[in-house]
Amino acid sequence: MDAALDVVGGKWKALILWALHEQPLRFGALRREVPGISEKILTAQLREMEAAELVCREVHDQVPPKVVYSLTEFGQSLNTALVPLGVWGEDNMERIVAIPRAGQLAVP
Repeated sequence: MDAALDVVGGKWKALILWALHEQPLRFGALRREVPGISEKILTAQLREMEAAELVCREVHDQVPPKVVYSLTEFGQSLNTALVPLGVWGEDNMERIVAIPRAGQLAVP
């Protein structure tokens, strides 16, 4: 479990994987698919994911430069493993939302 969480850990990586699930995306489109992520964080996360061989970065030689991100076979296999977790989250959303977070007071 630790090994898997090391690869996909953090707030954004699973969301990026899911955004790339259906089709390759350019940077701007990917940023729109992951609401709330900054350009800086998206760039850093994509670099980490590329180094982990989850994401492929394809640069097309044209002006302006076109960069497309897609899932590798390894990234697709991780996405497949995350689907049951997403289903669990959807099934338990009401309960999850009710869980007090750090800095929040529980309201009886």
